[in-house]
Amino acid sequence: MNADKTETVAVASEPEESGKGKKSMTSAERRRGRHLSEGRQFKIFAGSANKALAEKVCEHLGVSLGETKMQRFADGEIYFQLLENVRGADVFVVQPTCNPVDQHLVELLIMIDALKRASAGRITVVVPYYGYARQDRKDRPRVAISSKLVADLITTAGANRALFMDLHAAQIQGFFNIPVDHMFASPVMVSYFRELGLENLTIVSPDAGGVERARFFAQKVGAPLAIVDKRRTDINVTEVMNVIGDVKGRTCLIVDDIVDTAGTLVKTVDALLNEGATKVYACASHAVLSGPAIERIANSRLEELVVTDSIPLTEEAQKVERINVRSIAGLLAATIENIHMESSVSSLFN
Repeated sequence: MNADKTETVAVASEPEESGKGKKSMTSAERRRGRHLSEGRQFKIFAGSANKALAEKVCEHLGVSLGETKMQRFADGEIYFQLLENVRGADVFVVQPTCNPVDQHLVELLIMIDALKRASAGRITVVVPYYGYARQDRKDRPRVAISSKLVADLITTAGANRALFMDLHAAQIQGFFNIPVDHMFASPVMVSYFRELGLENLTIVSPDAGGVERARFFAQKVGAPLAIVDKRRTDINVTEVMNVIGDVKGRTCLIVDDIVDTAGTLVKTVDALLNEGATKVYACASHAVLSGPAIERIANSRLEELVVTDSIPLTEEAQKVERINVRSIAGLLAATIENIHMESSVSSLFN
């Protein structure tokens, strides 16, 4: 079998014991790893979409990374092979479906199929960013509900459970006929902005659809809420109309789930400043940052954009000083641990 490119992908196996010639681990990691492995094997696989995040998750859990084999043929077709026994194991697959969305989605499906055929005990997909989430309804005649289609593909491939972070619409959970855990990056964001200690803070929802998310954030930091009335004229094209709420003389924090082309973000910043806001910050769970987004953010009047590492930033985005990345690895690790140990996941919301 001839493949053009070989890529090593990470697999987390049972923790390594010291004194056997393997990578040494701290006593806390060994204790944590043994605790996770009680009863049955515990493994984490990572696709190529965000291996750095998967490695951080494994560090938090105190498990070590193994290997799989992923290759691509000349026409781009994916070949994937597990290099470790997973029979009866509790397996988690970390793979956000970020750019290139279709490639990473197919990778995820192939990995699930390989695990199913290798007799994994349970397969949980960990998708920090769920692609196609914005196509969750028929908002125009003769369009696909792609979000539902992707849910069907993941389920049909053989996933037994799914873990998502900040879905664009919470109702997407209903597209799945398997258990779904929906986590939020807000604990990470709230902690950061509390430490920042912004005075006269007002939380801003950039559109009506994000009011619930912004209201939850406002309650956590004890700040009032404002809403920006946004009218969408075309795909990735928006026009900000007006601000609902008092922002004059206040520091504003825009709370959103996705920053794509940053058109909405930049126009929201301008609308708030035009209404008398003194400074504008923003936070978003998923830094898609496609098209002219990076240039728009770099040239905007935004003080700081805080995002998570659910999607890896490009080198160009990393050079923009006002983009600040906070890791969700610890939160994902705690959720994975609770799922594996069959304990409450909802307790992590606090």
